[in-house]
Amino acid sequence: MLTKIISITSIIITLAAKAFAVDSTYASTNPWKIQFQTGIGITQSSFSDSWTGGEAGSMIWMSNFLGQAEKKISQRWLTTNQLKLEFGQTHSQDETSKKWKSPTKSVDKIRFDGLLRYTMGWEVDPYGAMIFESQFLDASSTVNKRYLNPIDLTETVGIARTIAKSVDVYELTARLGVGFRQSMIRSDDAVDSSKTIRKTTSNSGLEWVTDLKVGTAKTTTGFDSKLTVFKAFTNSKADELKGLPNENYWQTVDLNWDNILRVNLNSVMQFSLAWQLLYDKEVSLSGRFKETLTLGASYKFANFK
Repeated sequence: MLTKIISITSIIITLAAKAFAVDSTYASTNPWKIQFQTGIGITQSSFSDSWTGGEAGSMIWMSNFLGQAEKKISQRWLTTNQLKLEFGQTHSQDETSKKWKSPTKSVDKIRFDGLLRYTMGWEVDPYGAMIFESQFLDASSTVNKRYLNPIDLTETVGIARTIAKSVDVYELTARLGVGFRQSMIRSDDAVDSSKTIRKTTSNSGLEWVTDLKVGTAKTTTGFDSKLTVFKAFTNSKADELKGLPNENYWQTVDLNWDNILRVNLNSVMQFSLAWQLLYDKEVSLSGRFKETLTLGASYKFANFK
């Protein structure tokens, strides 16, 4: 398994090295096309110690960042990098004492997609891609705080196609590839919670990613939707799972459908609605759904008209 991971990673690195080595003059005359938008929303209420009626104060804040950097590094090579960040907390008062409790997470997400396409004008383009997924703070343990845990890495090579596109208006792309996914997690030792157990699971399989983008950071409204599907063919822990009820759970298709709709009310105020549907049988037998509605301050940037 390790040899396979090294091999496919080497292919992606080799493709990237060739891309950056080819036609440096072309790359220098074609600057990066960068855009991002970020915002924060806050809702707050509080009550004095003498307040009666059983109400409790709360403060909920949520922040988000969505950015993209794209560059034609040669006449054939196109690189696209996307970063999505979300984090928020809920602070609440005790109903009786009115003292503020420790905050709990409301949203937490890190996802980076790096894509390198060889554009020849064919029906499909060869590509190499890498996906990094994690969260800022792992709050699953009551004893230990862990950052960037768990971590999922996916490396694939395959073919990509732009299905529909109008420059700076909308773009629909899809890609299909084969590759590897590594899931790395740190958790408390069952006997001694002060100790950390590290576990890595590797899968090889087939990945499908569909991206829909409507609008840019310059437009008043925008919509981003990303569907990621992964079907594992092999699992490094398959032998350990034999005979257990969850023996074949890893063979089930994993799904991640992530969406965000934004509307800029003026130059500084933004309304956003984000929702995500996840299905991973190894985590839960049913699908998981999350929705976040935010109204707050925003900032957007694009180095193009």
